[in-house]
Amino acid sequence: MSTPVTHLWLREETKPMEHRAALSPDVCKKLLADGRFKITVESCKERIFADSEYENVGCTMVAGDSWRQAPANAIITGLKELPENDQTPLPHTHIMFAHCYKRQGGWKDVLSRFVEGNGLLYDLEFLQDDSGRRVAAFGFYAGFTGSAVGIDAWCHQQLHSGEKYPTITPYPNEDVLIAETKAKLAQIGKMPKIMVMGALGRCGSGAVSYARKAGIPEENIIKWDMAETAKGGPFAEIMEADIFVNCIYLSSQIPPFVTQQQIDADRQLSVIVDVSCDTTNPFNPIPIYNVNTTFDNALLDIPSANSRPLQLCSIDHLPTMLPREASNQFSADLLPTLLQLPERTTAPVWTGAEKLYHEKVESMATTD
Repeated sequence: MSTPVTHLWLREETKPMEHRAALSPDVCKKLLADGRFKITVESCKERIFADSEYENVGCTMVAGDSWRQAPANAIITGLKELPENDQTPLPHTHIMFAHCYKRQGGWKDVLSRFVEGNGLLYDLEFLQDDSGRRVAAFGFYAGFTGSAVGIDAWCHQQLHSGEKYPTITPYPNEDVLIAETKAKLAQIGKMPKIMVMGALGRCGSGAVSYARKAGIPEENIIKWDMAETAKGGPFAEIMEADIFVNCIYLSSQIPPFVTQQQIDADRQLSVIVDVSCDTTNPFNPIPIYNVNTTFDNALLDIPSANSRPLQLCSIDHLPTMLPREASNQFSADLLPTLLQLPERTTAPVWTGAEKLYHEKVESMATTD
């Protein structure tokens, strides 16, 4: 008796300026070599990997945005949200970052689509091992690129005061990005002080790593984590830095890190990068803004009684600045868990993800 084939369907990403992929060609090659998988890949011009890279390893190519017509047993795999302005029921199983488990704006609308279609969501953010650690995350590159944007925004304020910050485009590799940052810092002739919140986590370690690689002296990199924040915010120390990069993982309500009263008063701070992007979360610890920024409008001017500018970046898919490196790292980390998909009814990572989905669906009835 032949083993049933697990069919993964890599969908086209439709979020503007998203160039990453949940599955790299190398990971697809390894899954196909396992013998228990079939992989269909939607054509995508924005994806960092060319269609031919998937075709060359044995994937079946189909037209972009055709996943709605996929066979019922296909597992629709992607990264970011599904296309906007579509409330149709979802009958398939989906693997993706759905951004609906922490009561984000519109979370019930997202989950309702799965309920109405009798589908299932495996949320990538909540695929966890036995110790509760995520099996795969873009956290390191989110922090890494967030730190890069923060330093670059500070440089722009010094070199082009009052001018609009330019559109951010992807970089072929991190060496090109680092070289660009170093050149701007050299032109300015001084180094900013950068504060990283959540410095011991994946995301925070990425932010610290970029600051170091850009040549920022160690004494100018302030690293805070749970020990430093235990006393509860708001924190005056944030106002003393030039750049504040927030990399925490928010799981419950905490006092705010920053308040309007603080930014209206005397401060050195002129750039905030909220990598965590809990923008619509009712517990957002940076409650001075409520919208996400984008790669073509990366910085939000925060109103303040202080004449010193304060600009905030809240792009929620920063790692797409380095799409090839970020995608390769993420999908390689995800591979061992993907190889357990044929046993997803018993494999703990997948059974846990399914249980959490049903808990979140049930919570809709008791949560505003």
